[in-house]
Amino acid sequence: ALQRREVYATTGSRISVRLFGGWSFAARDAARADLAAHGYAVGVPMGAVLPPRGDAAAPSFLVAAARDPLGANLDRIQMVKGWVDAQGKAHEMVYDVVWSQGDSRRRDARGKVPAVGNTVDVAAATWHNSIGAAELATVWRDPQFDPQQPAFYYARVLEIPTPRWTAYDAARYDLDMPQEIPMTTVERAYTSPLWYRP
Repeated sequence: ALQRREVYATTGSRISVRLFGGWSFAARDAARADLAAHGYAVGVPMGAVLPPRGDAAAPSFLVAAARDPLGANLDRIQMVKGWVDAQGKAHEMVYDVVWSQGDSRRRDARGKVPAVGNTVDVAAATWHNSIGAAELATVWRDPQFDPQQPAFYYARVLEIPTPRWTAYDAARYDLDMPQEIPMTTVERAYTSPLWYRP
């Protein structure tokens, strides 16, 4: 996996995530029982270079994630696109591509998805999986694809908020933390990128 660059990292939780890129993934592919096998058959896995474009209008990405069995539910999956313009300036765009409670959480006027909420009990250093989802999957197509522009794409998976280590210390040792100390955190996972080369 390391040699193929088909790897991902997390900030601590054991979230699992898969990302495939290609030119012909369909929305229904996100619900396939053989998602990984289909991803390899139709596209390439994270860490790879996208195959030649052919007649496709834009690349499509099949992404799926599952929560840490002992951890918090998932809030959302984001796709991050990066490129360097003709003047040598680096750019990044972040897209919310699938999120929990999709029936009640709608994009705002700016296209942003509202926060999932927060179940953290800071005093007890606990949380509840009453929000979020155990698994998320989708197929996303780049809406601003430029076939002349080299780019990279990676997935970022966000959990619902959980107690930060400072909250655990405060609860365990009966400490009063200063007001400015963060007491919650959002654990996440990042995939290796997929690369587009014209």
